[in-house]
Amino acid sequence: MGRMCSCDELILWKNRQPRSRIQKSHVEFTWTGKLTVHQLKAADELLTSLKQNRNHLIFAVCGAGKTEILFAPIYASLKAGKRVCVATPRTDVVLELYPRFQQVFQNISIHALYGGAQNDTQFAQLILATTHQLYRFENAFDVMIVDEADAFPYTYDEALQRSVMKAKKADAPIAFVTATPSTKLLLQQRNEKWGYSFIARRFHGYLLPVPRYQALWNYEKAFHKQKIPQKLKNWVEQRLQNQQPFLIFFPTIELMEQAIPLFQQIDPTIESVHSEDPDRKEKVLQLRNEERKGLLTTTILERGITLKNVQVAVVGAENPVFTSSALIQISGRVGRNVQYPTGDIVFFHHGITMEMDQARKKILEMNHYE
Repeated sequence: MGRMCSCDELILWKNRQPRSRIQKSHVEFTWTGKLTVHQLKAADELLTSLKQNRNHLIFAVCGAGKTEILFAPIYASLKAGKRVCVATPRTDVVLELYPRFQQVFQNISIHALYGGAQNDTQFAQLILATTHQLYRFENAFDVMIVDEADAFPYTYDEALQRSVMKAKKADAPIAFVTATPSTKLLLQQRNEKWGYSFIARRFHGYLLPVPRYQALWNYEKAFHKQKIPQKLKNWVEQRLQNQQPFLIFFPTIELMEQAIPLFQQIDPTIESVHSEDPDRKEKVLQLRNEERKGLLTTTILERGITLKNVQVAVVGAENPVFTSSALIQISGRVGRNVQYPTGDIVFFHHGITMEMDQARKKILEMNHYE
């Protein structure tokens, strides 16, 4: 929303919802995919909760097909003349979801709201928005879905959590969707008797890729000396030889910016992205279109991005920025495509941490569920 000052005027529109603009009979559902047994069960459970105005938690592993689970319940809500919001903490998730929802609901107005997005004055029955953008709304939505409900900064910012409550109507249900629910969210679901869906298997049926550890001692010193550590360099060269796109996660922007010119000596198409990068969207699209071989990134791309046959490395996995949930999400970028259901996820580290072990343990636990 840009810079706000105490002397700025804010205008609140308190008129009735423009129900006349919502044409129930004209809502069409054009998705032709087929849900797995687990996805169908979760979709039915979510639909039941929404009809009962009851909150719901979907706990599903990375790559389980959570977006596809949402299609039918959202369609039923739209057909009933309800206004729906899908909110997420990350801009990248909005950018990933927007074209998919446009494809499924082609004949209704859908707005994608995020920092820097163009304003659209037309009324929209379906809104995709970052949680920051919910400050724009009050008592506006009949159904609220919070995707990636565990992501930073939503989990750490109570103002964002309040904005979700403010944007929805008082009796409107909230559906939380995540692969790594916090203990607080799980306790809330149990204590308040929300609806609950659990999926431990990806939509294509293959197991989750399990991260492997690779010691990378004194990697920071190596980059300071304008050198890529040999084990990391070997990994990148193997990816290039195999013609596999890759993501390399760095703990800080500073370290990543030291590293990028060194990687560009190996291949000039390798680029870097971070939260303040104005060209982030274009660079990710170029990687998806095979115009780039790989990207160096911060945790900004830990979720909300699906790339065919992508291989992933984490540099400095011992850094506190890489929590167990972040490492699980990062690992979840690998093997999402049915044609490439496996892949390499490696934690390069200067000492193994509890967070690394916890992430690996949780992934192995999920793989043991039937």
